[in-house]
Amino acid sequence: MAARWSGCGRRLLMRRLLMRRPWAAPALTAGALMGAGDVIAQQLVEQRGLHGHHGPRTLKMMAIGFCFVGPVVGGWYKILDRLIPGTTKVVAVKKMVLDQGAFAPCFLGCFLGITGAMNGLSVEENWSKVRQDYTDALLTNYCIWPPVQIANFYFVPLKHRLAVVQCVAIVWNCYLSWKANRL
Repeated sequence: MAARWSGCGRRLLMRRLLMRRPWAAPALTAGALMGAGDVIAQQLVEQRGLHGHHGPRTLKMMAIGFCFVGPVVGGWYKILDRLIPGTTKVVAVKKMVLDQGAFAPCFLGCFLGITGAMNGLSVEENWSKVRQDYTDALLTNYCIWPPVQIANFYFVPLKHRLAVVQCVAIVWNCYLSWKANRL
């Protein structure tokens, strides 16, 4: 009985936290999934093994998710819904065009720059790395995200969009982590 109450109590506490701090859910979700993407990148793509896993890199990616990706993308979806209200097919395409034409290029540049700075690159090294990786990352973005975003904007309620995107983004985060952390 006590275990059941504590589960209910935890859910109630979590609900209260999210009501008081609505930015917490997107930040926590993005941070956890950015960390998962980095673990997958290190273990499956780079095949580092458990002993070769670079924990600080995973923590940095999680911090970027908590402090940058979650709040920025979560806020962007709210702005986008105010700019282009509705959920018809035409509205979904308009949102995708604005998302991929305006937001994605800026967001990706910021993400690469933040990752470089957190990896200790000098301003010159960071700028060089952003220039080296940006075009390829943006083109890869355009192969993955437009169909995902059309479906997201058409079928998914605003409060769940970031979570849906972050679930799809585990693969994207794996790619970004690998791309941003290559030296």
